[in-house]
Amino acid sequence: MFGAAVELIAEQGYTATTVDAIAERAGVAKGTVFYNFGTKEALFSGLLEHGVGLLSTALSGAAAGETALDALDAVVMAQLRFFEEYGAFARVLLAEMWRTAWQDAVARLRRDVLGVYADVLRRAVAEGAVRGDLDVETAATAVFGMVLTVAIERRALHPDRPIERVHATLVDLLHGRVTG
Repeated sequence: MFGAAVELIAEQGYTATTVDAIAERAGVAKGTVFYNFGTKEALFSGLLEHGVGLLSTALSGAAAGETALDALDAVVMAQLRFFEEYGAFARVLLAEMWRTAWQDAVARLRRDVLGVYADVLRRAVAEGAVRGDLDVETAATAVFGMVLTVAIERRALHPDRPIERVHATLVDLLHGRVTG
């Protein structure tokens, strides 16, 4: 059901997506959606929690580089690859997640996903690889948002652009700014 819901919400937005449409796309009865989730809001909240959990796991697994900058590069690539696989979730995240109704999911994103970036950046500061005065919380949010936006743009406008090329550009930008 999550797959059907995320695709529909990515295509037409949360407000325009109905439980009937989700059930039809998932190949289940509408009652099944309500039985499992209770409401459309609960389904969407569960969808966000699930997606953020998958993303957090992907980024955390990539964060163990030999140096902090290696780890940062690996986390950027992991995020690009994640959104390559879960493009509809990327669009939903960008468009819908910031509504006040989803504050628990936003808090989890901040803690579990942006936290991976913040931890890697703190490590880079400790290693002397980046400026000591770097605001790692703001930088973590900025890097995540940059990679998210670029991943969506690549899928929509430049699907033939190799992910390795996109990654190289992003890390060149990061290394030039955070280490300078």
